[in-house]
Amino acid sequence: MTKLSAECLSGLDDSIIRPVYDRKAIRQGIVHIGVGGFHRAHQAIYTEQLLNRGKSLEWGICGVGLRPEDQGMRDALAAQDYLYTLYELGDGDDTQTQVVGAIGDFILAQDNPQKLIEKLSSPETRIVSLTITEGGYCTDDSTGEFNAHLPQIQHDLQHPESPKTVFGYLSAALKLRRDRGVTPFTVMSCDNLPHNGEVARKALLTFTGLQDQELARWIDENVSFPNAMVDRITPMTSDEHREQLRAATGIEDRWPVVAEPFIQWVLEDRFCNGRPEWEEVGVQFTDDVTPYEDMKIRLLNGSHLAMTYLGFLLGYRFAHETMEDETLRRYVRSYMDLDVTSTLSPVPGIDLEEYKNTLIERFSNREICDQLSRICSDGSSKFPKFVLPTLLDMMAQGKPLARVALIIAAWAHYLRGVDEKGERYSIPDPRAGWLQEAIAETSNVVESFLGLEDVFGKTIPNSAEFVSAFQLQLERLQKFGVKATLEMTLGD
Repeated sequence: MTKLSAECLSGLDDSIIRPVYDRKAIRQGIVHIGVGGFHRAHQAIYTEQLLNRGKSLEWGICGVGLRPEDQGMRDALAAQDYLYTLYELGDGDDTQTQVVGAIGDFILAQDNPQKLIEKLSSPETRIVSLTITEGGYCTDDSTGEFNAHLPQIQHDLQHPESPKTVFGYLSAALKLRRDRGVTPFTVMSCDNLPHNGEVARKALLTFTGLQDQELARWIDENVSFPNAMVDRITPMTSDEHREQLRAATGIEDRWPVVAEPFIQWVLEDRFCNGRPEWEEVGVQFTDDVTPYEDMKIRLLNGSHLAMTYLGFLLGYRFAHETMEDETLRRYVRSYMDLDVTSTLSPVPGIDLEEYKNTLIERFSNREICDQLSRICSDGSSKFPKFVLPTLLDMMAQGKPLARVALIIAAWAHYLRGVDEKGERYSIPDPRAGWLQEAIAETSNVVESFLGLEDVFGKTIPNSAEFVSAFQLQLERLQKFGVKATLEMTLGD
C-alpha cells in the first residue's frame, strides 16, 4: 500500500492521473468555504484540469472549514500534502482514478479567525466559492428572507472581530478590502439551490446592512454573485470506498472522494476580479442560468426525492436499488414526463428526453452505491426548492396532483422512523424533532404537517385539491403500503 503524499506521486501506476504541474508555483486565487465531497469532485476537478494544461496557475484553491467538524477533513488533507484521490465509478469499465492537487492549503477558522480574515482580504484572493449546503444561507425556505434572529448570526453582528458564520467572515474581509483599496472578490455559490448567487447576495447584503449600511451599499455596487447550476452525484465516502480504492490502485487515502463519471457546470459569466478559463475544460458560460437550474433541480433533485423516501420505506438503502424496482422506476419516470416537463422553459442546447434518459441511467449506477440516507437528508430544506415549485406550477396549470402528492406523503410517512420491514432509522434533518412532532398528531396529521408554513408556505395547504390528494396518498401508504400505493397511483 502507498500512503498518499507528494513524495509518492512519481511511483504511482501509469493509469492514475496525477498533477503534472509544479504545485509550489501555484498561487491561491480561490478560497473555498465548505470542503466536502462535492467541491472536491466538481469545482476542484475543473480547476485541476486547467492546472494540468499549464493554465490558470494563479487560480489554485485554499480550503476553509468554519465548523469544528471540518477538522477531520483538514487533518486528512494536511497529512497527505493536501492531495486527495478522485475515484470515478461507472457501470462496466467506466472507472478512472485521479490524484488531485488543486487544493494547496486548508484554514480551520476556529484555530485562527484573524488568519482567515487576512486570507480573504489578500489581493491574491479573487474568488470566494461556497458549498455550505442549502441550510448554510440562513434563509427562510417559505419567504426567502434572511433569518437574522439565528443565534450564530446575532453573535457575528455583536462580535464582528471574531465571526462564526460565512457572512461574518465575508463582511469583515470585504470591509478590509474596501478600506485598503483592494478590488473585491467574487462570491461564487456552488450549492445546489435555485439562483444560488442571488441567495448568497441577499443574505450577505442583509447581514452587512445590519452592521454597516455604507459597506452594504459598496458590496452591492462592487461584488459579483454569479448564479450556477452544478451537477455530479457524489455519495458520502465510506470505509468500503476506501478499501475498494486500496484494492484497485494500492493508494491509501484518508479521505478520497467517490463520484459518477458525469459532471456538469453551467455558470453565469459575472466576475468582478477575473476568473479561470473554465470554459476550456467543459464549463458552459451563459448570461442566464435559470432554465438550466430549473431543469436540473426539478428533474434530477425532484426525482431524487420521488424515489428516495418510497425506496427507503421499502427497505432499500441505495439509489440503484430503487431503479431495479420496476414499479418505482416507472413512477419516477412518469413524474418526470407527466408532471415536471410541462413546467420547464426551453433549455438551450439540451434535449430533455435524452437528459431524462441519462438521469435514469445515472440513478441506476450500481458501482457508485449512492446512499439513500444522503438523498433523504435535510428534507425540510430540499422540498421547498426541489419539489414545491413544480407543485405550485402544476396547481396553476390545473394538472392532476396524485404523483407529486405521493412524494410529499412518502416523506411524511418516512418521518415515523420505521420502514416496512420494521427497521428503525434516524431522521437526518436539523429540524427532525419539529417535523416528527407534526406527524405525531395522528388525529389531524394532514393539517399539522401541511401547516408547517416554513416548509409549505400558505398556498399549498390552502388548496383543497392538493390537501385531498395528499390525504388520499398518505392513507394509502398507511393502509396498503408502498407497492400497492405505487400501483394505484400509476393506474389513476
